[in-house]
Amino acid sequence: MAGDQVIQRSLQAAWPADLSATDERELLADGRALLRADATGVGRAKWPDVFPDSDQVAPAFAASRFRIQAAIARRDGGPDKAVVHLVWAGVDRGGTFTDLRIADWHFTRTTSKKGAATWTPQPRT
Repeated sequence: MAGDQVIQRSLQAAWPADLSATDERELLADGRALLRADATGVGRAKWPDVFPDSDQVAPAFAASRFRIQAAIARRDGGPDKAVVHLVWAGVDRGGTFTDLRIADWHFTRTTSKKGAATWTPQPRT
């Protein structure tokens, strides 16, 4: 999708990278999975703190009618906070297609007692 590449380049140009490549990869993978879980219902059980009532909420989009057009991960006010900014498209249950939808997922970095750092998604408020 050529349009998706243009959107990706625009995001990257507007918001320069400020995370390590490792952190950015981890955050992008989790951010994409969270958005997919939120929109389609697929994978919500992996994040019970983010989707506490996932079995009671019907997904708004079919997984086959959903795609992420672009995504970036950047710091969000400090070294242990980040946001994954996603642009996506989908066809809802009523058959309406919309692209250039925006979603942000916020994360905090936590460190285990063994010293391993992990990015933890924050529930939406």
